[in-house]
Amino acid sequence: MKIALLTLGTRGDVQPFAVLGKKLQSRGHQVTLATANNFASFIGSYNLPFVPVNADFQEILNSPEGKKMMSNPFSARKHLNRLIYPMMEDALSKFYKIATENDRVLFHVKAMTDCFEEHLPGKLIRTNVVPAIEPTSEFVNPIISFMGLPSFLNRFSYKLSDLGMKMMSKPINTFRKSVGIDTKYKKPKLPSIYGISPSFLDQPKDFPRDSHFTGFWFDESTEELEKEITEFLDAGDPPLLITFGSMPFESKIDLYKSLDQLTKELAVRLIVIKGWGLNNADEFQNNTSIKVIGSAPYEKLFPHVKAIIHHGGIGTIAACIKAGKPFATCPVLYPLGDQHFWGTVAFKKGIGLRPLPLKKFDTTTLIEAAKELLKNNKLHTVSGLMMEKIQLENGTEHATDLVESFYK
Repeated sequence: MKIALLTLGTRGDVQPFAVLGKKLQSRGHQVTLATANNFASFIGSYNLPFVPVNADFQEILNSPEGKKMMSNPFSARKHLNRLIYPMMEDALSKFYKIATENDRVLFHVKAMTDCFEEHLPGKLIRTNVVPAIEPTSEFVNPIISFMGLPSFLNRFSYKLSDLGMKMMSKPINTFRKSVGIDTKYKKPKLPSIYGISPSFLDQPKDFPRDSHFTGFWFDESTEELEKEITEFLDAGDPPLLITFGSMPFESKIDLYKSLDQLTKELAVRLIVIKGWGLNNADEFQNNTSIKVIGSAPYEKLFPHVKAIIHHGGIGTIAACIKAGKPFATCPVLYPLGDQHFWGTVAFKKGIGLRPLPLKKFDTTTLIEAAKELLKNNKLHTVSGLMMEKIQLENGTEHATDLVESFYK
């Protein structure tokens, strides 16, 4: 089959599609992945045919307007006409062309590909790692989990996702007119696959029969750890690892001074993965207990660390679980966003600490979290048991089987 994968967003929205695309390609399918042009080299590392679109969300998030939207999501509306709508109209046109040329279309909800389902019946499959679209009574919409809604409102909370689609009605209507589709739009019922482990989050019993938690989508990277990283790992006890992902963030504390103090108070070593909020390695040059790196394949690095402190993205959580390592989540996206939701699930499962948003962190809470990760043997035991469960799943294989079976 010819299969198109369409996605938009940050790396956490793109990498699962690349992993799945690589598996589909290994099965003999002709795969094309379309996303923002800033991911060209990343998609190239998976040896997948790539079609770029002019929808660089990371550039927008790093702009002054984007930072304002991050700190106050309700201010986004005034920036839609200038920043978002033209970008989405262009993306929808390119996604539509690609979709018409393929037999199956796997799409992220942010790609809004279902807005032209009428022209492509029997092709589309919703493909995500965050279950924020299909209503369930079993858990709240992950995007607004911070609100602490009573459980009887769980299904209602998914109306928020419909509201997000309504905010995009202008570019959707412009596009639909351009291809001769009536502007009256209703979200279609489609099969869905989620790169989520049912051992970590139970699949809702009230989900449609053609919606599936397949297990996490993992891929073994051919990239090896750099020599300087392996030398640091070999030079002492397993370090803690700190990463806050690819999103810009603000913190009320001086993270450089706090991490320096952490190493001295707890006599622990750290590996710090740089991001937009932690990018100045010179700050740590006088502390030999801290190793700052740009990136590393998680599946090669995580097994060698003691525990992880991170932003709470589901991709990073999956990597922690696969390595059997406990973690503390400090969501960067807060109050809106799914990171708090995943951190809470991990806490209830006994493999992570209770999530605390990064903006609420101070030096004391950071050091206390690190101490708990180092000393709490139960966290390590339960994380090891969860790792064993995950090893019995093959989410990428299962997802690929489903893609091949839908619409037969």
